Amino acid sequence: MAERTVQLVLHYNGAGFSGWQRQPDQRTVQGVVEQALERLCSAPIPALGSGRTDAGVHARGQAVGVRVPDRWDAARLRRALNAVLPDDVWTAAAFEMRAEFHARYSAVSRRYSYYVGTDDAANSPFRHDRELAFAAPLDRESLHRIAGCIEGEHCFRAFAVQGTAPEHDDHRCVVRTAQWRDRDGGLVFEIEANRFLHHMVRFLVGTMLDVASGRRAPQEFHALLRAADNRAVSPPAPPHALFLDAVEYPRELYLD
Repeated sequence: MAERTVQLVLHYNGAGFSGWQRQPDQRTVQGVVEQALERLCSAPIPALGSGRTDAGVHARGQAVGVRVPDRWDAARLRRALNAVLPDDVWTAAAFEMRAEFHARYSAVSRRYSYYVGTDDAANSPFRHDRELAFAAPLDRESLHRIAGCIEGEHCFRAFAVQGTAPEHDDHRCVVRTAQWRDRDGGLVFEIEANRFLHHMVRFLVGTMLDVASGRRAPQEFHALLRAADNRAVSPPAPPHALFLDAVEYPRELYLD
C-alpha cells in the first residue's frame, strides 16, 4: 500500500499526561495521538516523537513522524486529527517529508524554554501551572554569566539522570544558545542544542537558580561541567514550567 511520510508539529498541555511515551494504563501524548491516527486510518499507526517529554512538561513544537496511507495528504491529516484529538493536544502544522525522515535521528537541534515568575502574581491560578513561582531575590548578572558558560560543547553527565543513557554514551551536547531573558513578571531561560539528556534542562535551571539566589557558589556550577557524575547537582526544577518549543530538521527532508 502506498504511504506518505508526514511530520506533525504538536502543541500539548502536559498537565494531564504521564509524559510523551506510550505506557500501559497511563494517559500519554503518544498514546492519544496513536489512538486518533488509528481511528482515522482504521489501522495501528506508530507516532514517533523527536524525543520524550516528562510528565507535566508542555510542548508547542513537538515533532512527530508518521507514515499514513497515501490518501492522507498533510493538510487533510492535520484537519482530521484536530477534529478527533482531545482538547489538550493540537496539531499546529503538518509537512510532507521524504521517506528517510526520522523524527528523532534526523533532528539537528531542539529548543526548550523554562519560565520563572518573580512577582507576587506568579502564584495566581492563571500562572502557577505554567511557570515556577520563585520568591527569593535573583542575581540577574549571575544568571547571564552562567548561561554563557553552557554554550558550546560540554559533557553534561552531571546534569542528567544516571542510567538513562547507554554506558558508552559520552553525554556530550553542543549547545547553540543558552540565555536568560527578562519578561513581564519574571524570567525565561531559553536553550537550543543538538541533543538533550534526561532532565538536563531542569537540572540546569535548578542549579542556576541556586547559584543566582546565593545558595551555591558560581564555581560549583563550573565544576559540574567537569564532573563525572551527578551527585553534586541541585534538584531539578519542576516540570510544569518547561516547554519544548521547536525541533529543527534539514531543509532537504521537506517535500513541500
